[in-house]
Formats: sequence, structure tokens, C-alpha cells
Amino acid sequence: MKTDWQLKKDIEEELEWDPAVTATDIGVEVTNGIVTLSGHPPSYAEKLAAEKAAQRVAGVKGVAVDMQVRVPKHDEHSDEDVASAVHAILHWSVAVPEDAVKVQVEKGWVSLTGAVDWAYQRHVVVRAVSHMRGVRGVTNGIEVRRKVASDEIGRRIGQAMQRHAEREVKHIGIDVKDGTVTLTGKVGSYAERALARGVAWSAPGVCAVVDDLIVEPAADNAARTR
Repeated sequence: MKTDWQLKKDIEEELEWDPAVTATDIGVEVTNGIVTLSGHPPSYAEKLAAEKAAQRVAGVKGVAVDMQVRVPKHDEHSDEDVASAVHAILHWSVAVPEDAVKVQVEKGWVSLTGAVDWAYQRHVVVRAVSHMRGVRGVTNGIEVRRKVASDEIGRRIGQAMQRHAEREVKHIGIDVKDGTVTLTGKVGSYAERALARGVAWSAPGVCAVVDDLIVEPAADNAARTR
């Protein structure tokens, strides 16, 4: 098990390695495996990238975020300009129906509401807005309107995983309730974990995905069985 000092060192190195993050913008503290990120990243996109970088490090039990976006002067825009830019993105996106999403901007913070048919559409919108200049944060209030029976969602996800996975996926548990998919079990790599999560998000009727998968490389499994 890594010490807090080793976790802090690994996270700082991960932040330096990630091209989407300026490591000097982010402070890192670790207590009993819980990471606290502080500082003033220049964009909401960098804030998200820092969170993901910390979560990637093995041994991290949780991440607390105490960062506030401080937009540089040259990237500052009025709320009206930001709202207009978001509307333009939505207008030109083939993934989202016209007028499906409503936009409100206050002091650089973008609130999204409305309804779409697929969870991936909500993801596309939030990702696009999160990477815009001048955005300080995003509140995602977009709902998925499509209703599909839970057992049908689970069946479709299982079939898709069988098509995409390189090995049997019986080790992955799929539980569906009110459109929320919970994935459990052990996978052999982060790539396999990402695949399972992506497949779950792509299924019709999915509103949320809870990823409780544990990454346990085959080498670790082999060592335990000796």
C-alpha cells in the first residue's frame, strides 16, 4: 500500500505528465489516501483534467476539489458572449436536436437544462461546453427522456459488451434501476474499465452510470493464486 507521501508524489508527477494540466496551478495534499486538490486553474477544462489525473493514480481512495477557476484577462467574455457561443455549438452539433437544450450563463457559470433521447447526447453537450474559453463551471440539468425497461437496458448492455470485449464479460455485474446502471466486479485493465463504462453510457434509456469496477491486472490475479 502506498504512503500518503508516495501518493502525493505520484499525483504531482501525473499532473506534470498530463498535457491538459499546468502542474504549477494545482496544489496537492493527501491524508489517509484522500486527495485534496487546490489552486486556481485558468479554465474549467483544466480543472476537470486535474481531477481525472488524480483519479487515475493507483491507491487514491477519493478526491476532494478545492479549486476555483481564475480565467485570464484575455479569455474573459461577457455572459452574453458565452451564451451565444454555447448556442452556436449546439446549433452546429449533429448529435443534439435543435432547441433541445436551454442555456443560462451567470458570471461565467453555464447552466444547461432540457431533455434529450440519449445519455451520450448529454455527454457531448457538457464536454463541448466544458472546453470553452471563459467558462468557470457547468451545471448539467439535462434529462434523458427516453424510458426503457431496466431488464431490457441490462440485456442490451450485456450483448454490446460481448461484441466489444476481448474476453468473456461474465465477471462484470450489471444492475439497472430507473435508468441508472451500476457496474461491479473486477476488470484486467483501465482500458477494459473504460470500455465497459462507454458501452453502458451508449445504451438507450440510460440516465446515469455508477462505475464500481475494480482494476486488477491479470498479473496480480496470478500472484494471488500461486
